Amino acid sequence: MLLFAGLGNPGAKYVNNRHNVGFMAADAIARRHGFSAWSKKFQGEVAEGKLGGEKVILLKPQTFMNLSGQSVGEAMRFYKLEPAALTVLYDELDLVAGKIRIKTGGGAGGHNGIRSIDAHVGKDYRRVRIGIGHPGVKEMVHGHVLGDFAKSDRQWLEPLLDALADNAVLLAEGDDNGFMNKASLAVQGAGSNGPAKPAPKAQSHIRQARPQQPTAKVPETGPMAAMLKKLLGKD
Repeated sequence: MLLFAGLGNPGAKYVNNRHNVGFMAADAIARRHGFSAWSKKFQGEVAEGKLGGEKVILLKPQTFMNLSGQSVGEAMRFYKLEPAALTVLYDELDLVAGKIRIKTGGGAGGHNGIRSIDAHVGKDYRRVRIGIGHPGVKEMVHGHVLGDFAKSDRQWLEPLLDALADNAVLLAEGDDNGFMNKASLAVQGAGSNGPAKPAPKAQSHIRQARPQQPTAKVPETGPMAAMLKKLLGKD
């Protein structure tokens, strides 16, 4: 048995927050693979199903992000699971938006939900880090994380969630590299199929010819004609 925990904050006001992308991932997996309806358990919401023949419990802690470990720890103890059976899906500031990276163990990286889980179950579990991008300055981080995804983000977010759900079996099988490759290709494909940008106007490297100036008419007789003939040696 495996436990997949998607992190986020409960309540309608947080539904579309970047911080809730873990909830979005869990919902996408449940829909794609016909998991049971969500029910309340372990201070969270749970759904049960199978991925590649492996029984999987999906968990969305309802304790608010900073106390996620309470819910995850309770579920781990109930099912008598070791940290190796746990996979946590959550938002990552330090990854470019749309990127996914997977690691086992390590630090919390400033993520309070991960810090809470570390305190309750240890650090030796798998983390699926879903990039939401960094706003650029520390003062803007709070608003960025708790802000809603922009409309333009849907161009990569929806294909990413679809790819995550489509390939969740790879996660259950422990094929982390295969899973990351599939997710990366999905986002790249979405980018290539997006609205075409107008091509920049080509800059010609050929200098346009200047309009020719009308040639002055040379008189055939008179003093000027005689002077020209003398200069040209035609006198």
